[in-house]
Amino acid sequence: MARTTGSDGARTQAAIRAAAIDLIAARGFEAVTLRAIAKRAGIQASSLYRYFPSKNDLLATIVTLHLDDLLDRWNEERPASGDARECLDAFVGFHVRYHSAKPKEVFIANMEMRSLAPGDYKEVVARRKRYEEILRRILQDGVEQGWFSVMDVQVTAYAILAMLTGLTAWYQEGGRLSQKELVACYRKLVTGGVNRAD
Repeated sequence: MARTTGSDGARTQAAIRAAAIDLIAARGFEAVTLRAIAKRAGIQASSLYRYFPSKNDLLATIVTLHLDDLLDRWNEERPASGDARECLDAFVGFHVRYHSAKPKEVFIANMEMRSLAPGDYKEVVARRKRYEEILRRILQDGVEQGWFSVMDVQVTAYAILAMLTGLTAWYQEGGRLSQKELVACYRKLVTGGVNRAD
């Protein structure tokens, strides 16, 4: 006998998250009901509460899993070299590839933070700061190594992250630029903005 969607806990949780991501990205968190999420996931609404006690718990799970995955994947890909130029190239490439592949999760993580409960909000902000600190440290290392020239490391990190993450608003897979071309374009923009003129 074939197993139903609800017969496997991990698979059901993943189905609920996937359904919530699709609906929240399309309609906004406040407009989406747990009943609609359950229907999209192929389960009874009452079953959803076994996995997520509230809609806020579901949102917090989506955002924290996204940020944890982002941090974990960077830790797997980051260069062993201490050369800030290599690290910056790697970071830009990683950020563009990851964010262009997960536009819905990125949108929710950026636009629905206001809907998080205070405790969840604090945890999400802490994760975001850990990711921001990665780029800030790369830029600071580049200044200390004599490769980069920036007026303010923190402001520069925020500006770069805003520019890189903004691609999720317009980039479409299969469009004019391949992901590889997109990475090359952003690398040139970023390095051109921080490299010493001499």
